[in-house]
Amino acid sequence: MKNIVFDLGGVLFARDRNKCTQEFIDFFAFIRSERMPRFWEEYDRGTSTLDEVTDTLCAMHGCPRAECEANLRRSIDLQETVKPTERLVYDLKAAGYKLYVLSNMSREFIDFLRRFPVYELFDGEVVSCEEGTVKPESRIYEILLERYALDPAETLFIDDRSANIETAERLGIRGQVFDSHDPEKTCGELRNILLK
Repeated sequence: MKNIVFDLGGVLFARDRNKCTQEFIDFFAFIRSERMPRFWEEYDRGTSTLDEVTDTLCAMHGCPRAECEANLRRSIDLQETVKPTERLVYDLKAAGYKLYVLSNMSREFIDFLRRFPVYELFDGEVVSCEEGTVKPESRIYEILLERYALDPAETLFIDDRSANIETAERLGIRGQVFDSHDPEKTCGELRNILLK
């Protein structure tokens, strides 16, 4: 294995639930649904704006626009690194692996996450809002493989959604489902595979 590809949300970055009210968690409950709602998928795809998403959330929750705007801003500002994954990224880089990002992410979110020092360790990235395609659509994986001339057989993809892993494996990429509820466990398994 030479290339390690990371999803971002729920894998390398997340919100600490202890810093969130239950009301805030409930507001974004749709994020954890098996299939992302269409309006959020289009936001990640770059075909829908933050204003349009705000309108949808206002209608969905029946709450004032200012409240929706504040929740969206807070959902970005509360993003922080998942510490076990962050340590793993640093150690993989030191061990000589090539590291890549493959993520469904909107413009506002990715602009914020790129400011974190760990982001500088990646050798390349494919982000949905810049490509007009989202996981688990095959095209976004193909862009990654083509752009960086990656051999699928030498590439491992880490994501917290099984559907995203399934597409990767259909394209010959090895997959590892990341347990966002127990990052230490998944990172330990990856260390045993990649750093022994």
